[in-house]
Amino acid sequence: MSGRDPIRVLIVDDSASVRQTLAGILGEAPDIVVLATASDPFVAARRIRDDLPDVILLDLEMPRMDGLTFLRKIMAQKPIPVIVCSGLAEPGSQLVAEVMEAGAVAVLPKPRVDTRQALIDSGRRVCDAVRAAARAKPRGAGRARPVEAKLTADAMLPPVASRRPVVATEPVICIGVSTGGTESLRNVLEPLPPDCPGILIVQHMPEHFTAAFARRLDGLCAIAVKEAEDGDVVRPGLALIAPGARHMLLQRTGGRYQVAIKDGPPVSRHRPSVDVLFRSAAQAAGGNALGIIMTGMGDDGAAGLLEMRRAGARTIAQDEASSVVFGMPKEAIERGAAEKVVGLDHISGEILRFGVAARGGEAG
Repeated sequence: MSGRDPIRVLIVDDSASVRQTLAGILGEAPDIVVLATASDPFVAARRIRDDLPDVILLDLEMPRMDGLTFLRKIMAQKPIPVIVCSGLAEPGSQLVAEVMEAGAVAVLPKPRVDTRQALIDSGRRVCDAVRAAARAKPRGAGRARPVEAKLTADAMLPPVASRRPVVATEPVICIGVSTGGTESLRNVLEPLPPDCPGILIVQHMPEHFTAAFARRLDGLCAIAVKEAEDGDVVRPGLALIAPGARHMLLQRTGGRYQVAIKDGPPVSRHRPSVDVLFRSAAQAAGGNALGIIMTGMGDDGAAGLLEMRRAGARTIAQDEASSVVFGMPKEAIERGAAEKVVGLDHISGEILRFGVAARGGEAG
């Protein structure tokens, strides 16, 4: 980029009104041009492949992939100056520290549009940040990142030498999902009635994102959805989502299930880890459980789903056609962990059928 060339900006935000506002602000600056806009990181990745921007304005809370995960991928693959523009990033918060550590050159609040003066002030801050970012060297550039050790579920829960029969109880559903999971989970949970079996979910998300994600689903679904807390009881009509940066395990006390939320190292390079949840379900629930592995990158959950199947649980993998990323399900299928392979639109029905069969005295 020469001194006379305009700074080319890619705007990534799931809100059409925010994209329009930011584009309008930047369009007023003579030295800045909006190269493109994108509604989520997958669209943004295609835009970047077509034409590399000088600066990216990035939201954090988006469907299919959160902004922090996308920021880390950008810095690992093709460092570009990134400004995070989000209502989630409060000054001095842990999230801001994580965003800056991941490689962002600046963090800004969403532009205020409540008064003309507020819009002018917001616009000035955005344009100044873009100019500064265009001159900055991305924090991820040239920095070697240590390779994280890939631990198994043994780091959190040792395997059992021999299995004892598990007495029949209420059915419990365990779901593991990653990239592309936010909208896929909505597709699964929205049709479920309030008397469906209790559900435990590990969705790979950073800390501070899972609570907002759970609240959003709770407002859309007939069942209750919340971020899990240590000791929460698993009950019909409730879905518990593992909190970001902590593992969730299923535990049994008598005929009742509850969750344990624990600190620990990343397992299969993730925290929370699907493998940890699935192993705990294999040990605590056996044939009372249904394990479901959905869209996602990598192999977290494949080993755990196989343990669930060997313990008598029913197991399902999402099919390739309906997966945003056919990584985790593919690994599970190749290892023989999935008893069934089904499309996204059929997973809700599988959950209900399992619940009816289990309550009728059958394992599935």
